[in-house]
Amino acid sequence: MKDTFAKSMTKFFRFFADTFFAKRYGHRAVVLETIAGVPGMVAGMWIHLKSLRKMQTGYGPMIRELLEEAENERMHLMFFIEIAKPNVFERWLILIAQGIFWNFYFLMYVFFPKTAHRMVHYFETEAVRSYTDYISEIELGRMENPPAPQLAIDYYNMKPNATLKDMIKKVRADEQKHSDVNWRYSE
Repeated sequence: MKDTFAKSMTKFFRFFADTFFAKRYGHRAVVLETIAGVPGMVAGMWIHLKSLRKMQTGYGPMIRELLEEAENERMHLMFFIEIAKPNVFERWLILIAQGIFWNFYFLMYVFFPKTAHRMVHYFETEAVRSYTDYISEIELGRMENPPAPQLAIDYYNMKPNATLKDMIKKVRADEQKHSDVNWRYSE
């Protein structure tokens, strides 16, 4: 049941991303990374509070891992903001989407944490596919391959002449790791 629900929610959110952004991958990444930063923060915060309520240790590694995931997603957003330069409409869309998703995910995590992690696993799997498509578009010459933002070069310790494609490969690897982590927590 949790798997069916998680997959259906992923398809639902994917429909909106495809509808609004189609192959505008930079803009799509801005919105998706804004939302992608929510689950790790919500889960890390909730587990932190659970630890306080129960007055028990042992949750530290999970809390740190989830909060690091949220921070990593925030950095992805910062990279893509420099690439896509979202307009006012997209910024409002981000604000609304994040507000709706925060509340949805919080309630889901409180009552069904394993299903919530399963859903994030599927979200991250979709992100890996989207970034793979983005790389393909660059390799086929349909999209530009400008220099990577300096922030990404510093964050990933890439060569000074790194390109957008190089950055996307690093981001995609992060998303795969997040997918694996959330799968582990969903079992």
